[in-house]
Amino acid sequence: MAVSNTVRRAALIAAVLITLFLLLRPSSPSSQEPPSAKSVSEQTGLPSRPYPPPRSPVKPQRDQKAVQDVTGWPLRERLRYHFPYDIEAKFPAFIWQTWKRGPGSGNFEERLRPFEASWSALHPGFVHEVITDDAAVHLIRYLYASVPEVVQAYEAMPLPVLKADFFRYLILLARGGIYSDIDTQALRSAPDWLPQSLDKSTVGLVIGIEADPDREDWAKWYARRIQFCQWTIQSKPGHPVLRDIVATITEDTLKMKKAGKLPKGKEPAKSIMEYTGPGVWTDAIFSYFNNKEYFDFSSRTTNVTYSDFFGIREHKKIGDVVVLPITSFSPGVGQMGAEGPEDPMAFVKHEFDGSWKPENERMKGD
Repeated sequence: MAVSNTVRRAALIAAVLITLFLLLRPSSPSSQEPPSAKSVSEQTGLPSRPYPPPRSPVKPQRDQKAVQDVTGWPLRERLRYHFPYDIEAKFPAFIWQTWKRGPGSGNFEERLRPFEASWSALHPGFVHEVITDDAAVHLIRYLYASVPEVVQAYEAMPLPVLKADFFRYLILLARGGIYSDIDTQALRSAPDWLPQSLDKSTVGLVIGIEADPDREDWAKWYARRIQFCQWTIQSKPGHPVLRDIVATITEDTLKMKKAGKLPKGKEPAKSIMEYTGPGVWTDAIFSYFNNKEYFDFSSRTTNVTYSDFFGIREHKKIGDVVVLPITSFSPGVGQMGAEGPEDPMAFVKHEFDGSWKPENERMKGD
């Protein structure tokens, strides 16, 4: 019996030692190298990026050393790597909104409840989140932990309106779905925004026209002759327009912070419209439309300009971006050709509350 116990004890010890050896031995080198900081076309061996863009390469299994190596890449390349774009994926069923307090709070403004409720009512299968100001910073820290300068830029912004603008781009880049201001009312469900005949696997970004003025003094009221609204945006995660605007705002913010031009609680020298608002948003979209990295220019004779969107009355698709007419997100404004909320092309009504913006910013791009 004693011999039997000794044998069993020896076998048990041997099993434990073998298990420890297997768990603690160095893992074999990965057969996949992390993607280089080259363009996707160079990585995949495809020709010069015809449209639509190729699907982002599948991320390899990354060990700690690979993650540390990525930190040396340029900002845009790191954003591309951490938030890859898959044009063929479905639009995520998320609705993102922000406000000072959540709907579950007794301090949530009653005037906003019908607007907030309209999104849930028309999107029963969607996850609808109203992110409070206090929660937003923690969410950004989590989503962008691998790109710390983005977090630094967000936290350095001196006004809530700037953070609210930046948040919409950040959440859509990382998670996709729909962002819409808290003072918007959903009129039609998002699956009905695009024609049923349109292949959704060829669309990655849906935007609407905010301004198409025909008056000579348009610059007094709007940042651009054609201005795209950013109070409602739908996107798939990782879209290049979102990557570009996040990088642009991050770089601008950190430069201003270093120069001492971001006094807390005060407006920066750069206007909100140009810093985080519709001006820089519109520029990012036109920059994308005319970027040879994404579009095949062999059949083009001119760039995409403001005039391509004058007076449009139905959706217009350029590459993987669908631009909706002014009626879609601005029904009932009574100008620039916008029809009323009852129009079939009216999808979202903006109430232009703008109470969270500085007084001098409410007229432009509320």
